[in-house]
Amino acid sequence: MDTSLLVWVLTIVGILGLLVFDFYSHVKTPHEPTIRESATWSIVYIAIAILFGVGVGVFAGWQPGGEYFAGWITEKALSVDNLFVFLIIMTSFAVPRIYQQKVLLVGIAIALVSRGVFIAAGVAIIDNFSWVFYLFGLLLFWLAYSQVKAGGESDGHDEADSRLIRLLRRIVPTSDDYDGDRLTTRVNGKRLFTPLLLVMLAIGFTDVLFALDSIPAIFGLTQDPYIVFTANAFSLLGLRQLYFLISGLLEKLVYLAQGLAIILAFIGVKLVFHALHVNEVPFINGGRSIDWIPEIPIWFSLGFIVLTILVATVLSLRKTARDERREVSAA
Repeated sequence: MDTSLLVWVLTIVGILGLLVFDFYSHVKTPHEPTIRESATWSIVYIAIAILFGVGVGVFAGWQPGGEYFAGWITEKALSVDNLFVFLIIMTSFAVPRIYQQKVLLVGIAIALVSRGVFIAAGVAIIDNFSWVFYLFGLLLFWLAYSQVKAGGESDGHDEADSRLIRLLRRIVPTSDDYDGDRLTTRVNGKRLFTPLLLVMLAIGFTDVLFALDSIPAIFGLTQDPYIVFTANAFSLLGLRQLYFLISGLLEKLVYLAQGLAIILAFIGVKLVFHALHVNEVPFINGGRSIDWIPEIPIWFSLGFIVLTILVATVLSLRKTARDERREVSAA
């Protein structure tokens, strides 16, 4: 898909405009959003993402349109997994609910910038070294194994986040208490940062680590930098509202890790198949492409991803419902 500089500029300006609108309409005045507010704006941002994908399909063709939807749905599913860790960080810092919106919005802004850098680097590497598809595929297999091994447990996340928090506290002079939604405060005449800044940095840095699985995953579905960037951007927009909407449901998604593992492994297979088609590695088939291995079409990828997420969600909710009934019966 050939994307002009004007389209790039207009897209980036539009995304930044949505972030600015989000700040002034919802975040500037600290408050805890209601379920209705979170649901309404979650639907709005999902609708915007879908309309954008339809626009890509209408103006650029449904092959790139399908790649966008497959990438957006995958990134959205991975971002739900991220919310578990965001919830742990918020709890570790005891962030008051009325200030959590600001923390999440700043974290999303940091994530957009960092993922833009990752995407630019990934495109440059892929354009010059086709063998990187093999590395991305192996990385996704390892990440899929890690998801299954974790099994949705948060112990590993707790330990990693505790180390990150201790490191940030050593580097950044921080007060013990919050001072409203301010990032700095004065204690005994000394200017210190508040814990709110540490939370923003922790969430921003954590998302950089999450990019290690999300970026290779979407490059397994498309190598178009515009689609990779916009699918990532629209999956992050609305993440703040989604956090407040499903924060109470996260513990019920007990099979989410397994579902994501299946998706990552599937995309890993797709990446390896594609790597064999564009093969230039001398010790694999003499450096020639292997044409008899099928390329997985984007419509199949999209359907597989959607079906996997639906099955994981339904099975999770059924299991938690059974467990709750057993607890009630035991009581």
